[in-house]
Amino acid sequence: MSPLPLLTLYTRTGCHLCEQAEENLARLEFRVQLLDVDTKAEWRRQYGDDVPVLTLGERVLARGVLSLGRLSMIKLQLLRDAGPPAPERPGSERPES
Repeated sequence: MSPLPLLTLYTRTGCHLCEQAEENLARLEFRVQLLDVDTKAEWRRQYGDDVPVLTLGERVLARGVLSLGRLSMIKLQLLRDAGPPAPERPGSERPES
């Protein structure tokens, strides 16, 4: 299971920056749910002029151009925040050669 949390990308149909952000997030294997700001008045008020907007819960991680470099830095920080990987379960060790 990925240590990356599920993020939300607020988008708008026909937005070329949103399409680019979606592609870059997929390339970097982020877990993302896509929400169209025009489907809910609250989202339109909150994010409408700033799409794409990448959030973790209520926390805005980035707005506007989401380049591979920028998203790589966000991914690194999220992985650091997740802490060390969980220890292996007993019985999952590899046999010795």
